[in-house]
Amino acid sequence: DVQLQASGGGTVQAGESLTLSCTASGLPRADHGFGWFRQAPGKEREGLSCIIPDRRTTYYSDSAMGRFTISTDNARTKVFLKIDNVKHEDTATYYCAVDIWTPDPRRCLRQNGWSRYDAWGQGTQVTVSS
Repeated sequence: DVQLQASGGGTVQAGESLTLSCTASGLPRADHGFGWFRQAPGKEREGLSCIIPDRRTTYYSDSAMGRFTISTDNARTKVFLKIDNVKHEDTATYYCAVDIWTPDPRRCLRQNGWSRYDAWGQGTQVTVSS
């Protein structure tokens, strides 16, 4: 079974930087892509960024463009999301997900694209303080 473990959340001050990590295990030898999402209380899940490491494609939502950077390690089993200049509106639970076999480069940004991911991490909470 594919499993994802997210980490790196916590309480950060506005203006600081934060890097979230997500480690995948049990990945088959197949093309795959990762996505980062977040969900704030009372709001819908929001796709932030997706990456297909083997194709070196990265895409960002409008809200993530400019301050968020997605990347993977050389083994392509870890995905990172760096958030620069964190803002209060970044307070949310952040989730990573993996899209296996026929990954769509923009899946995380498509309407209901989250439903097509094959496995999810447990979420890591980010709280931005003043």
